[in-house]
Amino acid sequence: MNDAHLHLVVNHFPIIGAILGLGILITGIILKNDSVKNTAYVLFIVAAIFAAFSMGTGEGAEEMVENMPSVGKQIIHEHEEMAEKLAIILYFLAVISLVGIYTNLKNKAKANLVSYLAVTIGAVAVFLAQQTGTTGGEVRHTEIRPNAVQAAETEQNAFGGKQEESEDKD
Repeated sequence: MNDAHLHLVVNHFPIIGAILGLGILITGIILKNDSVKNTAYVLFIVAAIFAAFSMGTGEGAEEMVENMPSVGKQIIHEHEEMAEKLAIILYFLAVISLVGIYTNLKNKAKANLVSYLAVTIGAVAVFLAQQTGTTGGEVRHTEIRPNAVQAAETEQNAFGGKQEESEDKD
């Protein structure tokens, strides 16, 4: 298994962990249930750990794909920048989560404040996770790039509509 393969294996966990963690934390706040909140905190910590693994394998993955046709260094650079922002937020969220677990276990008065802080940071993490996932997908999935529709139309016009004619004959 090479770095590109490892990167593809671990890079989904920070995104999914942030999304699920936020949903679980909001549920814990609504239900006023510390166990549910602690579950979310643990999920945020796991997401941060996987973010570290993902960052660790990202450079090797970049080296393997940066010179492939239709992958460009600019696309990889945008993904790398978003991933770094997400990782920093997830690391910070993991620290807040540790504080949240501690305050929940010790019945500290600040436990609610910590949970609202974690929701706010978690929402930022989910936004950055979506952006990171999209820019990562654009590396190899050209069909999701912003200019994909325009490129497809240009390609179709270059064929002079011959593709449509062949489809009509079927």
